[in-house]
Amino acid sequence: MLPPRRFPAISDTGLLIGRVAIGAMFTAHGWKKFSDEGHSEVAAGFDQLGIPLPEISAYFTTYVELVGGIALIIGLLVPVVALLHAVNMAGAFYYVHMDKGFFLDKGGYEYVMVLFGASLLLAGTGAGRFSLDGLLWGRRRGENAPERESVPA
Repeated sequence: MLPPRRFPAISDTGLLIGRVAIGAMFTAHGWKKFSDEGHSEVAAGFDQLGIPLPEISAYFTTYVELVGGIALIIGLLVPVVALLHAVNMAGAFYYVHMDKGFFLDKGGYEYVMVLFGASLLLAGTGAGRFSLDGLLWGRRRGENAPERESVPA
């Protein structure tokens, strides 16, 4: 028997730590776009990079990172928010990092790849019990969930 199945608090704690770390990173990047750069500067940069619909893409990226990052931290609507982050990182990979190789120090995609994978992981697993999603919807899910095996004494 795997430890997370025997001790669900282990996986829920891991999801909490991962969500907060990833959410803090996305929030910081979104806040930078929102407060330091501003919409027109982000849109102009996206236009130079050849990103389609740079005005709309700038809004999408800024608010998915900022509001979505906060949502990950508190654990609200995590599967949806994480999927939006994955879409955002797929765009960053394709339009910005793909042709620069793997390593971050050369502008490569290693960081974007990790964030894409982590976002898909959260989209698939959800927020865990230690989240607003767990508080709001955890009981309903628990009613239909199979009983966990008890740990032998």
